[in-house]
Amino acid sequence: MNEAIQLPCVRERFYRRERRSVPAAREFTSEALEAWGLGAVRDDVLLCVSELATNALVHGVPPGRGYLLRLARYEEALRVEVHDSGDGCPRPREPQGESGRGLLLVAAVADKWGVGERAPGKVVWCEFGVSVRR
Repeated sequence: MNEAIQLPCVRERFYRRERRSVPAAREFTSEALEAWGLGAVRDDVLLCVSELATNALVHGVPPGRGYLLRLARYEEALRVEVHDSGDGCPRPREPQGESGRGLLLVAAVADKWGVGERAPGKVVWCEFGVSVRR
């Protein structure tokens, strides 16, 4: 028996500034997608979570701080947000060596993405079109 989804459904978790937070964020996201019946977008969403969380760690989280991963399931969309306290406005750029592809990948696989203000810091988000599980 399928459980009815009350929309929007939100799950969020705070992560400290440490490398193991990225795999933990992926696992948290994978569990939410499974619970919400969104396996069809799993790979793309996990790629974006990895990239946004890594960008937060490398560019947006000062020492002693962390970032918030927020997943919001709406009737026709899934929104992924990474909140950090760093300065600047991220934008896609030309890759340099093995780095610089994160936001290019997010832009390629998500339906929408952007950056919002937060005090302090910013919210980098992406969205995926999805349908309600019936």
